[in-house]
Amino acid sequence: MANTSGLFTAPSVPSLRRMNQPSIGIYRSGFCSSYGISKRVFCSSTIEGASGISASESRVRRLVSQGCKLVGCGSAVPALKISNDDLSKIVDTNDEWISVRTGIRNRRVISGKDSLTGLSVEAARKALEMAQVDPDDVDLVLMCTSTPEDLFGTGPQIQKALGCKGNPLAYDITAACSGFLLGLISAACHIRGGGFKNVLVIGADALSRYVDWTDRGSCILFGDAAGAVLLQACDSEEDGLFGFDLHSDGDGLRHLNASIKGNETDHAIGTNGSVVDFPPRQASYSCIQMNGKEVFRFAVQCVPQSIESALEKAGVTCSSIDWLLLHQANQRIIDAVANRLEVPQERVISNLANYGNTSAASIPLALDEAVRSGKVKAGHTIATAGFGAGLTWGSAILRWG
Repeated sequence: MANTSGLFTAPSVPSLRRMNQPSIGIYRSGFCSSYGISKRVFCSSTIEGASGISASESRVRRLVSQGCKLVGCGSAVPALKISNDDLSKIVDTNDEWISVRTGIRNRRVISGKDSLTGLSVEAARKALEMAQVDPDDVDLVLMCTSTPEDLFGTGPQIQKALGCKGNPLAYDITAACSGFLLGLISAACHIRGGGFKNVLVIGADALSRYVDWTDRGSCILFGDAAGAVLLQACDSEEDGLFGFDLHSDGDGLRHLNASIKGNETDHAIGTNGSVVDFPPRQASYSCIQMNGKEVFRFAVQCVPQSIESALEKAGVTCSSIDWLLLHQANQRIIDAVANRLEVPQERVISNLANYGNTSAASIPLALDEAVRSGKVKAGHTIATAGFGAGLTWGSAILRWG
């Protein structure tokens, strides 16, 4: 039986009780087990009654312990770098004003031959190379983006560009700055509940295309990038995803949005009044609208609560984690959450100064840099959280490698 977390409880079967299966506690989100964080029970894809298997035997075989772990990461950024001084030439601001309020000094912006799809493919290839996994062995591609280069999604184009000959499923997840985290949990559910072996999770956004570059309150914040990880099936003893916590609140839309708007130019057709308001006007999206104070208040209140909830479900204390990795939105938010959780600055991962807020790309981009620099090592435990438009937010406790 599945709950909203995408996790499965064991069916109530007398023969299974005699096997002394571990008791499983399913929460609003996340999971736990009486055997500790490394033991999980999920449904496999065994079909009841197939190949002469009796119903009771089938139920027993459906109970499997399947874990997942992070085995590869990669990232890519556009060539064009825009500094705070560059911005001061087009809007009333300066380097000190921006850096003091946000911690940002530079950002990358898509231009020329760069494309979001191309950056995503590059990041994915790097993740596959680190994991030593061939593209043909990828079972699923999750493209987490709110700025696809095609209305119908970018995932299949990435799958094609990678050369995955088996035509694995690929689709987009739209959740703005929380997108990568939601993709990570979705990948884990596909592995644990669907029998997938290798899942690529890509976080990529080009918010520069939706920024009002005359608004100094928002244009200073955003940049473009792509990051990717490979999540791989493993034995339960090697499981690297210990717990998670996910939420959304549509009431927060008024504080952060980029809503659809109609073209103000009337169509020549239909002006005879034969059909009112038809054909519909062509539409596009507005620039990003943000109430910075409300978003800040939301983040510093909800994110620590979410991380604490995920830690509790994982059976891990905050003092035992090696790294805190938050969505790179604003250094003041990162510092406030770290202080609330009593995590020292030397255990906080931040690359915000170099890239700004890259939305769904920010967590995998920062993770990739930390892994490749040797800061994050195999076996390290990371508390990570995403938060943003929707409003959506969530956290996960995971182990690298």
